Amino acid sequence: MYKTSIAAIIAGLFVINPAFAAEKFTGKLETAMKAALAKYPGDVISLEAELDNGKAIYEFDIKGADGKEWEVEVDAKTGKILEINLEVVDASDPAFKAKAKITVEEAKKIALALHAGEVVESEFKIEADGDPSYEFDIKTKDGKEWEVEVDAVTGKVVGNQEEVYQIGLD
Repeated sequence: MYKTSIAAIIAGLFVINPAFAAEKFTGKLETAMKAALAKYPGDVISLEAELDNGKAIYEFDIKGADGKEWEVEVDAKTGKILEINLEVVDASDPAFKAKAKITVEEAKKIALALHAGEVVESEFKIEADGDPSYEFDIKTKDGKEWEVEVDAVTGKVVGNQEEVYQIGLD
C-alpha cells in the first residue's frame, strides 16, 4: 500500500504541473513522506506542495493511530521536518481556547488583508510550543491559492505560503 500511495502521488505531481514539478519538487518526496510517517505513524490523508519565499515544502496531513490529525511540513529538497502542528476541530477545543486572544473573524480579516480573495478552507492548529493558530486557504482572483497562518495569541501572520498543488481529502 505504501509504495502504491507514493507512486500515485508522484504521478499526480507530474500531471498537475510537469515543468514546475521538475524544477522544485523532484527527488525527495519519498524521503519526506518517510520522515513524516516516522514521526507520526498513520495514514497520509492529504499532501500539499507549497512555496515559502521560494523554498519548496511538502505538507502532509496524517491521521495518526491515536485518531489525532497532524500536519507535518518537510523541506522538499532535504527531507528535514520543519514544523509539526496538531489539528483541532475548531476554536472551542480546550487547548486552543485556553490561549487564543483573537477570534476567527479577526484572524480572517488579517489574512484577507494580505491576500484579497475568498477563504476556501479554515483550520485550527496547536503549534509545537502549545500556542494556537488559525490557518486560512485563500483563493485570489488570479486563481492562485495562498495558505496564511495567523497566530491566535498575537494576531501576527506567521505563515504565508503559495499552494502549488494538493492531493487528498482536504
